[in-house]
Amino acid sequence: MNPTSAVSVAFDPLLPWEVLAVLGGIGVVLLLLGLRAGARGTLWRLAAVATVLAALSNPALIEEQRKPIADVALVVIDDSDSMAIGDRRPQVQAAREALKRRLTQQEGLEVREAVLPPSHIQLGSERPGGTRLIEAMRSALVEVPPERLAGVILLSDGQVHDVPAGLPPELGGAPVHALIAGKKGERDRLIVLEQSPRFGVVGRQVTAKFRIEDPSGGSAPVTLSVGGEVVRRLDVPVGRSVELPITVGNPGANVVEIEVGAGPNELTLDNNRALFTINGVRDRLRVLLVSGEPYQGERAWRNLLKSDPAVDLVHFTILRMPQKDDFTPVRELSLIVFPMRELFEQKLKEFDLIIFDRYESGNLITRDYFRNIAEYVKNGGALLVSVGPVFATQRSLYRTPLGAVLPAAPLGDVLETAFKPKVTEVGQRHPVSANLPQAGAPGKEPDWGRWFRIVTARTEHGNAILSGAEDRPLVILDRVGQGRVAQLMSDHLWLWNRGIDGGGPQPELVRRVAHWLMKEPDLEEEALRATAVGGRIEVTRRTLATSFAPVTMTSPATAQTTPPTPGATRKMDFREIAPGLGQAIVDVDKPGLYRFDDGTLRTVAAVGSPDPLEFSDVRATDTRLKPLTDASSGSLMWLADNGDPDIRSVRPGRSAGGSDWIGLRRNEGYTVAGINQLPLLPGILVAIAFLIAIGSAWWREGR
Repeated sequence: MNPTSAVSVAFDPLLPWEVLAVLGGIGVVLLLLGLRAGARGTLWRLAAVATVLAALSNPALIEEQRKPIADVALVVIDDSDSMAIGDRRPQVQAAREALKRRLTQQEGLEVREAVLPPSHIQLGSERPGGTRLIEAMRSALVEVPPERLAGVILLSDGQVHDVPAGLPPELGGAPVHALIAGKKGERDRLIVLEQSPRFGVVGRQVTAKFRIEDPSGGSAPVTLSVGGEVVRRLDVPVGRSVELPITVGNPGANVVEIEVGAGPNELTLDNNRALFTINGVRDRLRVLLVSGEPYQGERAWRNLLKSDPAVDLVHFTILRMPQKDDFTPVRELSLIVFPMRELFEQKLKEFDLIIFDRYESGNLITRDYFRNIAEYVKNGGALLVSVGPVFATQRSLYRTPLGAVLPAAPLGDVLETAFKPKVTEVGQRHPVSANLPQAGAPGKEPDWGRWFRIVTARTEHGNAILSGAEDRPLVILDRVGQGRVAQLMSDHLWLWNRGIDGGGPQPELVRRVAHWLMKEPDLEEEALRATAVGGRIEVTRRTLATSFAPVTMTSPATAQTTPPTPGATRKMDFREIAPGLGQAIVDVDKPGLYRFDDGTLRTVAAVGSPDPLEFSDVRATDTRLKPLTDASSGSLMWLADNGDPDIRSVRPGRSAGGSDWIGLRRNEGYTVAGINQLPLLPGILVAIAFLIAIGSAWWREGR
């Protein structure tokens, strides 16, 4: 681009223009008065005034040496994940080379590029995701002055998720052109999630709503998985909204995956699944507490359970043994009739937890009802038994049908001696007793108050997590069938609640035991969990064993390839961070569902957006970018039809595109390299002209 010159006339008045205007007005008035009076030499006086005013305006001839500034053409390349489908990237690369060749042939044009790379949105980001191509364009335009911008060329498959309603101000009126990669009329089966519940009550159903889109029509097979386990398979009609009931199985996060089988025409399988998380919450717990006799610990149990607003407590206390007959009328023996049939037959399954506190057989509950309770436990119920001295006698609950589900058998002795409960070796690894407040280090005496009674027993099933005097089992936990049982071999738990001898963590211990009985996931003694935090997955393994088996991680399948490439697998070893608790951390760079399996337990972790916008619809389209190109007077064309469009230079305000050509605005910007200034009225010339005018006026007056 060769420098050019331009000549113009400029004025640099010696007095303000307002003053010159006033002087000129005064001169005109005086001349008019002279003409009216018929004075001679008036025209020469006008010439003198004009000469003075022209001299005061100080005109000069300006010659500028101008250096042209190159216009800027911005090429924005979409290299997001959806561009890996088919031959889109090769199409864009060929068009990119062709544009570079043609644009460099344009005189006075600078070419700049901006690339939107894969995984543009970081994993775990709260940003909306998808292809943010316009955002990348606007970021690049920040460094381009609007007066230099010749135009923008977008190379994309058209699946852009941030197209604004109006023209971005950074364009400054420059045209936007879009070259679409892919094929017209592409077909792809995909799942559209219309409704995904975020919360649900454990044990109850929530409803998800989705539909399958497939140009082929018909029906499609759908698989429902919760926590990585397949729970249902069904066929659904294409194009119709389907409501799918889902049972919330666990408190906390329940990862749900709805997957549709591959269709006859598939671009990718990434949009054949929908992921979302249901946070399970527990409804109010119904607890039945049966106290065998009044004693000081009874109120401690009642107050503890009533203090939890999520617990509905039904409490019965046996005030008088039936065999103690003193001829008192039956109507005076109790406030209400003990509803045995209603509690232990009709409504037994409605209770979440049953507690027997110092209860002895032969009071009121018959053997048939004890048998019902045992079956209730085996079918998934929860039972907590806190025993007293009577447990070591013939009236022990262990000698009823309930004994079939109790983990500890009485030995017939009661030790009346002071002791501090201790966490056993297994208890150090069990989540119910691990890290109890003031438990102390392993092998050391805890900083708790003492108890003074324990019923000796033999642990036949389950795990003793706390021990008492002479290392006898004190708290035993066991799984029976689908249910769970906890057994407390002392009736002195209330001493901690009263603060005797320093007290102890009674509320925390009872809370953990009750939640373990309720199958709280955080208190499972054998558990494998995976938590995604951004681009990192933290895997934890809880076990009662002394070692950790390695876990196998399976990454999401690469569904953009045909056929889809199975996910890669890798082995991970755990690092013990606490007794019975191991941890492994892995960095990931791809969104999707990661699966973990140690041969016994399995779990999943959803990384990234649970419903990735990038793959919600991957069919190449020109409808998303068309409003932007039309509003900017640009052009839109498919690379499959024309991969090497012509480049033309157009004036501002003219149409900037056609069916086979792209127009770039010619701004004709420049910088001034130098200025030459020549006064048009030198002082000597002004003086001569003024003297001639004044002299001529006097000469006319003298005639």
